[in-house]
Amino acid sequence: MNASTHSHGHEQPNAGDHGGAAEPKPTNLAVDPVCGMQVDPQTTPHHATHNGSQFHFCSGRCREKFTADPERYLTPQQAPPVDATATYTCPMHPEIRQQGPGNCPICGMALEPEMPSLEDEDNPELRDFSRRFWWTLPLTLATLVLAMFGRYLPRLDLFGQEVLPLPMGTQTWVELVLSTPVVLWAGWPFFVRCVQSIRNRSPNMFTLIGIGVAAAFGYSVVATVAPDLFPASFREHGRVGVYFEAAAVIVSLTLLGQILELRARSKTSAAIKGLLGLAPKEARRLNDDGSEEDIPLTHVHVGDRLRVRPGEKVPVDGEVIEGRSSVDESMLTGEPIPVEKTVGASVIGATQNGTGALVIRAGKVGSDTVLSQIVQLVAQAQRSRAPMQRMADKVAFWFVLAVLAAAVLTFFVWGLFGPAPAWTFAVLNAVSVLIIACPCALGLATPMSIMVATGRAAQAGVLFRDAEAIEQMRQIDTLIVDKTGTLTEGRPTFKEVVAFEGYRDEQVLQLAASLDQGSEHPLADAIVAEARRRDLRLDNVEGFDSVTGMGVRGRVAGQDLVLGNTALMQEIGADVERHVDVAERLRGEGASAMFLAADGRLAGVIAVADPIKPSTAAAIRELQAAGVRIIMATGDGLTTARAVAAELGLDEVHGEVRPQDKADLVQRLKSEGHRVAMAGDGINDAPALAAADVGIAMGTGTDVAMSSAQVTLVKGDLRGIMRARMISESTVSNMKQNLTFAFLYNALGVPIAAGVLYPVFGLLLSPMIAALAMSLSSVSVVGNALRLSRSPLRGASDSNPPRETTPAT
Repeated sequence: MNASTHSHGHEQPNAGDHGGAAEPKPTNLAVDPVCGMQVDPQTTPHHATHNGSQFHFCSGRCREKFTADPERYLTPQQAPPVDATATYTCPMHPEIRQQGPGNCPICGMALEPEMPSLEDEDNPELRDFSRRFWWTLPLTLATLVLAMFGRYLPRLDLFGQEVLPLPMGTQTWVELVLSTPVVLWAGWPFFVRCVQSIRNRSPNMFTLIGIGVAAAFGYSVVATVAPDLFPASFREHGRVGVYFEAAAVIVSLTLLGQILELRARSKTSAAIKGLLGLAPKEARRLNDDGSEEDIPLTHVHVGDRLRVRPGEKVPVDGEVIEGRSSVDESMLTGEPIPVEKTVGASVIGATQNGTGALVIRAGKVGSDTVLSQIVQLVAQAQRSRAPMQRMADKVAFWFVLAVLAAAVLTFFVWGLFGPAPAWTFAVLNAVSVLIIACPCALGLATPMSIMVATGRAAQAGVLFRDAEAIEQMRQIDTLIVDKTGTLTEGRPTFKEVVAFEGYRDEQVLQLAASLDQGSEHPLADAIVAEARRRDLRLDNVEGFDSVTGMGVRGRVAGQDLVLGNTALMQEIGADVERHVDVAERLRGEGASAMFLAADGRLAGVIAVADPIKPSTAAAIRELQAAGVRIIMATGDGLTTARAVAAELGLDEVHGEVRPQDKADLVQRLKSEGHRVAMAGDGINDAPALAAADVGIAMGTGTDVAMSSAQVTLVKGDLRGIMRARMISESTVSNMKQNLTFAFLYNALGVPIAAGVLYPVFGLLLSPMIAALAMSLSSVSVVGNALRLSRSPLRGASDSNPPRETTPAT
């Protein structure tokens, strides 16, 4: 790559003129509509015609971009190169947030958009660094060759004058001229960040680089301009030693390292871009007059009827109102088996329709869709800080100060006690110490792992809310699980009603359904659905009140009704002992039994059954095989809970527990030294989810549960817990590898740069080699983190067990 074919880093005065046809100017030059560069239509081989107008390009890459989307470049306001209104943040310090791009005041790194874009835009910092690197690389190489091999160049006479090799005095001035643009122009961003770090009292990598390069270059300039200021001990080969080549090479290698790092860092947002790319760009809307039209996805409104043809993606979240098909939801849930969709079924935007045709009613659009919420959660988790990172940040701060002290000590030890030329060695070794130290590697060790891991987890249907959850998940040894909606489908069906003396079966069902009209609990839905199936008249309910985790109250047809579990009946003083055998029989069959009391007197019991999820048994077995202790805690009766537990092979069961009881159970286990996770899907699980070390919410559950949890399983499949554990283990292992490498690199590199090997082996580390090692250390850390994107997550838990047929709750 050379200066004439660089990747659009041109800063021409007309770089923003991207509109219309490229009219020839008086100088017969045209404007490349992609990058704004002036090109000669007669000499460039790259041309394209659009709407009858011919356009000319500086390179084939520009032509390819233009032909792929001409309107983007002919209407520049539709695709601004940088969104100045977007929120930018630092990948190492997420607390730094600002509108528009800039540099982090703590570490000096370029800020990144909080939310990546699908637009194929160049990174401004990458473009700037690339331009500085490629334009000054020839000057750096010339300076290096002259400094290292100047006196060995073959003799060359010109017009009777000896041109090569240069006299030492002249060579020094030539090196100064060649290296000045490299240091002062190409290296200018490093000096700016160095000054900012000192002003903000936040020493970082650029502090060391800026001081090191300034020391080497400044010393060399003084030695060139006023050599008589230096004592004889500073002279070698008839001149005071200068290090223009070291300063220039350090700048070029640091620029190269930053370019490689920026390119690697850009891959950490690949997961979010992949999620954003899942959404279709258009939807086919059915109008009221019977016509159909394709509209942009941003024009879809709640309530619109949309047609999803075979093979198309579902545009938004909604409900099927016509048709039948199977939909592949693996893109969001990680489950490979297509899900059958019929009238009344819910569909998720961005999932892939199969061979059938559907008509859906839009339910959630824009930022309210499941896909948008997943993207937001992943972005939030990627910017969060792991506990391990806080330790690395503290170490990095003091490490920079220690390196500065080590460089000063190295300078004086070598200058006062080193062999001749002692002060020459002193300058070289002090600069090497400053340059080789890389706090950037320490700072990037954990954020890069977190960013890649959260994206990988989202692809598997597991959403982490923050980095701390990733770090803690692997330590979980006890898992408390709710039953309804967690172990079971959460879509109960009516089983049986038993009326007590003075009441009829349908009367009990009619009263219970009338009361349950105001409840959103799945058990209530089953009761109301059965009453409507029997065409029972539902009366209005007054003073409805939900007793979380126990039941509901209200007044129907002049009667005070209470519907709930045994604990609620005992609380109101109803005599449940006489009828407990009926409830126990129903519970023993795996059903939830709820008592109905009218005016304080028991009227009957209603049983509702909820089938166990087909994946639950396999998930339980694998978690137990991994050494996780599993405890069921449910608000249902103990007999029902035991029936479900027996089928799933669970030994520890707590039935008829209130929300506070679940939270107390979590606290008790934590006080015993256990690392506790809680998995649930309802409002009644929220206190326990918040109290647990890691709260795990079912994505099919309530918003309250998901907001209280640190982990969300998109599909509500417990097998996702094993995936979350595997991701946690691989991520923490990756972070430890990165931190270990960073610590070892610095622990070995700084002493070697200081010259500890010289007395024994006669080895010294050149500042240029130190700069190369420093640049590659950060790239190595990012590269190691990117391995997580290929980590295997599928195992025995992903096999599909036969569907359970026994109803339970």
